[in-house]
Amino acid sequence: MPDRELAQQSCKPIEKGTRPHDSASAENLLARLDGWKLSEDGKSITRRFTFKGFLRAVEMANLAAWLGNKQDHHPDISFGFGYCEVTFSTHDAGGLTDNDFICAARLDMLVA
Repeated sequence: MPDRELAQQSCKPIEKGTRPHDSASAENLLARLDGWKLSEDGKSITRRFTFKGFLRAVEMANLAAWLGNKQDHHPDISFGFGYCEVTFSTHDAGGLTDNDFICAARLDMLVA
C-alpha cells in the first residue's frame, strides 16, 4: 500500500550544500515504499513495473515523466516491451533526498 504521508508532500528546491540521506536514513524511508530498491551505492532508488505489452510501458513512462515535471524532480526512465523502470536520485545532492522518496510515493499512489 502506498505511503500516503509521503505522497501528500511536495518536492522542495534543493539548496546548495544539501547533504544526501545516509544509508540508515535511506533504508528507513525505503521501508515505507513497496517495490522500490536501493542501488548498490545507495545513491538512487528504482522500481521496475512490468506489463503485458508495449503500450502500457509507454503510458507508465509518460506518467513518471508527467510526475517529474509536476514536482520539478525528474526521474531516469527506461522502458521497452513489457517493462518500465523508474529511478529517482538527487544529482545536485549526490544521492538521495526526501524529494526522491516523495516522488516514489506519489508515483505509487498514481498507479495504485
